[in-house]
Amino acid sequence: MPIESHVASFAELDARTFHDLLRLRIDTFVVEQSCPYPELDGRDVEPGTRHLWLTRDGAVVAYLRILTDPGGVARIGRVVVAPAARGAGLAGRLMTEALALVGAGPCVLEAQSHLAAFYAGHGFTVSGPDYLEDGIPHTPMRREGRPAA
Repeated sequence: MPIESHVASFAELDARTFHDLLRLRIDTFVVEQSCPYPELDGRDVEPGTRHLWLTRDGAVVAYLRILTDPGGVARIGRVVVAPAARGAGLAGRLMTEALALVGAGPCVLEAQSHLAAFYAGHGFTVSGPDYLEDGIPHTPMRREGRPAA
């Protein structure tokens, strides 16, 4: 079963796809991690937001979003892989594809601290002190921009 990659702005998402993306996010971040918080933060609909997801047989198995922060800095967030698809390298594939979309500019993310080494493998370095968010340790990380070749 091949994995298919998709990228879209909010305006390009159909209602079913957005539902499936949100379901994966909520099932993981709110239910599995026991963190009741407002998953719909308004940033999904921003014009510069890009949604990147992977499907297998039409089912969403992994997702992340790329936001544009002030100053044009890209922000990767909501990185998630469905429980049944974990361990197959899908998070790494998502990050590789996301960083190709981001290009040479700087990029930031807020890693769950136990995943900092994973993100370091994609060129990110710790950019500030760890902190707790919804009871989960997080580490701010940044990948500096690279000069265009």
